[in-house]
Amino acid sequence: MEIYKEKQTPKRSIKRSLIVFIGNVLGIYLISVLGLGAEVSQFDDIIFLVLFISLINALLWPILTRIAMPFLVLTFGFGTLILNGLLLQIFAPIFDIEIKGAAMILAPLAMAAVTTILSSLITINDDSSYYRSVLRDAEKKRKSNIKDYPGVIIVEIDGLAYEVLCEAVERGEMPTVKKMIESKEYNLRMWETDLSSQTGASQAGILHGNNEDIVAFRWIEKNNDNQMMQCSGITKVPELEHRISDGNGLLVDNGASRSNLFSGDTDNVIFTFSKIMDFKKLYNKAWYSVFSNPSNFARIVALFLADIIREIWSQIVHSVKNIRPRIKRGIVYIPTRAATNVFMREINTSTLIGDMMIGDIDVAYSTYLGYDEIAHHSGVRDNDAWFALREMDKQIKHLTDANKYCPRDYQFVIQSDHGQTNGATFTQRYGETFEDFVKSLLPEDMTMFAKMTSNDDHFAGDYTPFSRKNKKIKKEKEEQQELSDSEVIVLASGNLAMIYLTQWSQRLTYEELNNFFPELIPGIINNEYVGFILVKSQEHGDLAIGKNGTYYLDSGEIEGENPLEGFGNNIARHLKRTSSFEHTPDILVNSFYDEEANEVCAFEELVGSHGGAGGDQIQTVYIVPFKLEG
Repeated sequence: MEIYKEKQTPKRSIKRSLIVFIGNVLGIYLISVLGLGAEVSQFDDIIFLVLFISLINALLWPILTRIAMPFLVLTFGFGTLILNGLLLQIFAPIFDIEIKGAAMILAPLAMAAVTTILSSLITINDDSSYYRSVLRDAEKKRKSNIKDYPGVIIVEIDGLAYEVLCEAVERGEMPTVKKMIESKEYNLRMWETDLSSQTGASQAGILHGNNEDIVAFRWIEKNNDNQMMQCSGITKVPELEHRISDGNGLLVDNGASRSNLFSGDTDNVIFTFSKIMDFKKLYNKAWYSVFSNPSNFARIVALFLADIIREIWSQIVHSVKNIRPRIKRGIVYIPTRAATNVFMREINTSTLIGDMMIGDIDVAYSTYLGYDEIAHHSGVRDNDAWFALREMDKQIKHLTDANKYCPRDYQFVIQSDHGQTNGATFTQRYGETFEDFVKSLLPEDMTMFAKMTSNDDHFAGDYTPFSRKNKKIKKEKEEQQELSDSEVIVLASGNLAMIYLTQWSQRLTYEELNNFFPELIPGIINNEYVGFILVKSQEHGDLAIGKNGTYYLDSGEIEGENPLEGFGNNIARHLKRTSSFEHTPDILVNSFYDEEANEVCAFEELVGSHGGAGGDQIQTVYIVPFKLEG
């Protein structure tokens, strides 16, 4: 078969090797000086130990990782730290060095951390040693006949709005993407989400060609004992994929899914939530590229810890400078940010590069979660968010550079699933939560269930060790019992809120709502932080109602002021489609949108939000090679 062009071989970098050597030596020395379990007689002994371990790794590491691969995968990579530590512990005594206790883990971490710092200070961005180690394994797995057509790598930057990308490029935050856009090979486009501007709806459409009945991030199914479906959860997402999939998804023919919500109908998955409970699919040979270099995973952990420190510092800075809007980010968020912004980012890139170097995968789709997570909590254009995009740009460079060493060409598509719009929350603006506000408009004796928290604002928060899955299942069952007993349910999806009156199994009409609860609709509409509501009239069909006007969606007529003004040219069509879904709420509420400030107010406690209409959240990115467009 024809290979598109002659592929290069990663060159050895003496400068890089020297930095790694010095970093390893200083890392062990640092652990010794701090008294953390490494006892060293003479500094020279560390030099000889590092030289010896480097030789051992060159000879034994490929064998050790193959033997221990199931263990490394089951421990999500942390087993490599133990493996590294054991090698140090076994061979250190030969050089009069003792590695004991915590040093078995801390020494490999310190070696990787110091090396990473030195590389940054000396501005070394040479991954040739990494590419070489991955390439060696890839060549063994490669089929004899190389495919004579290019593959496609689709990189999704979760939550990145079109205008934010343009601004990041202009600021110099994303030089790799800028180079792609300015070349004659790629075309930058904007595309628009549905009303449900969130990962579940967008990825369902992209990967399965079907996002029918996905009302929002979460919704209630009245005819199913008030079951709450949502685009997260270990039982909900697999069920949701079963509903939307016809077996012919984007990745069904020799595709790969990396860190996505849905699988695209491939079984070649890593961190794909719809199949994460399938234990057999956890073990994937693509993991080898993460462990191919003995120091690679330790480097990831070092970067993970550095991001934890960065987030702690960011919280201090935001508090001291009194940056507004600001939400309480808390302790739990700190490792969550590091997990999405560093750990999963690095796993994605490593496994994609491994896929490319083997050259068999035709289409790979991978979601990078870091920017979305950070923008939710720090702000869409905060310094934290720009940092996440700078690091994301580096991942794109790693991927495009890897193409030089692959047996076939890969073309790259960079896109997002939705954007985000900034703004203080409803609670911060109004002084009470939206559910409390709704409750004040209803009879006092009505029982209410509300789910307005941002803990599960997207599927990133559900990637937890399997030991906690049983607890999550139990929590879902307890929550479902509470839902079944509630007479009114209020849910949030960014700046979109849903109100279900569950004493009735059908969706109540506008006329019925006014008859049963005369204060409810007028009270919601007249709240200064509500933009419009969507209800269904028995007489007039679908209605979008604002403070000073009504949009009759069936006829296109407007009475008074247009309540949808400023929410986009296609908002009426989006609302009409959403209203046709089986589980659309009795009242769907969209927050106000301040066009001048480009702000909405989330009903969840999020600075940057998405899920409804208003501003950048519906305007997404699509960077595609001209070859693929034709």
